[in-house]
Order: sequence, then C-alpha cells, then structure tokens
Amino acid sequence: MNATSQARRRSLMHMAVGFTGALMLVTSASFVACASTPPAPTASLEAARLAIANAEQVDASRYAGEQLGEARAKLASADTAVKEQRMVMARQFAEESRADAELASAKTGAVKAQAVNAEMTRSTSTLVEEMQRSSGDKP
Repeated sequence: MNATSQARRRSLMHMAVGFTGALMLVTSASFVACASTPPAPTASLEAARLAIANAEQVDASRYAGEQLGEARAKLASADTAVKEQRMVMARQFAEESRADAELASAKTGAVKAQAVNAEMTRSTSTLVEEMQRSSGDKP
C-alpha cells in the first residue's frame, strides 16, 4: 500500500466513525425524547370531567352558562393536546377546565341562594304584615 491509499483509507475510517457517532447521537436523542414525554394527565382530565358533570347536575348551564361553556371548551382542548402528545399543555387545559366548572357550580349556588334569600325576605315581610293587621297595629 502506498501513502496515498493509506491516507485515503484513514479518511474513510474517520468518516465512518463520524457517521456512526452521529447516528448514535441521533438515536440517543430519540430515546431521551421518548423517555422525557410526561404521561397523560388522566387524573386532571377525570377531575375536569367530574367537575363539569357536577356543574351540569346543579343546572349551571342555566345560571353560569358562559363558565360551563369555557370548561367544556378547555376540556376539549386538553383532549386534543393529549392526542398530539402535548401532555404539559393537556394538564394545564384540564386544570383550567376543572376550575371553570367549579366556578360555574359556585355561581349557580350563589344565584340559587340569592333567590332563596329573596323568597324568605318576601315571606317574612308578608308574615309581619299579617301579624300587624291581626293585632291592629299600623306599620
């Protein structure tokens, strides 16, 4: 073998080693990327679904329809993010969905409580008027 062919052979070996190293690097990065994908936020998704179901049960669509609609939209976004393997985003959407559904339930409870309070106030006023009439007092 002459010096030119030895140099050429060494050059090809260096290229092969470089190519093998690059291939190993890409393969390693692929494994790391797969390993670093967080699991689906199933607990957060279930909590959001449960909060929406609870809000629907207390008739939140009637009293807090906007918040309930937001909760449903964010849950749909969370489901889409899971399908796209964007688990961090899915968890965030699921948690926001749960919060919106809980807000809808709370607003519904507040509206219903105000209605009960108003009815009790009217009833109390009626009773006071009847008591005053029967005793002869004037308001």
